[in-house]
Amino acid sequence: MADKQSSGEILGIPYNFERPSLGRLLSSYWQPDKGMLVEKPFGIGYTLNLANWRSWVVLAVAGGLYYQQKQSVGTVSSDGSEEDAAEDGDGPVEVIVDDD
Repeated sequence: MADKQSSGEILGIPYNFERPSLGRLLSSYWQPDKGMLVEKPFGIGYTLNLANWRSWVVLAVAGGLYYQQKQSVGTVSSDGSEEDAAEDGDGPVEVIVDDD
């Protein structure tokens, strides 16, 4: 029976299903001589290279957007409980049109 290949490329997208070691995990996320995206240590595709400053900008923007989204989902009333956005008037509106 033929051995299956555990790493390689399909249509230009890298894959690696070898069991990752701690050293390989750490070295794959910190590669100062590479660009912003590097091959994942396990799985399919690419991941961020934390040695590149552009990756930190992407993480900061994503974190800011996540924080902003969490702040806008629920509002806190005066008694400390969260209210849904539908109670604030942001819910669906029924429109009745009378044809005379």
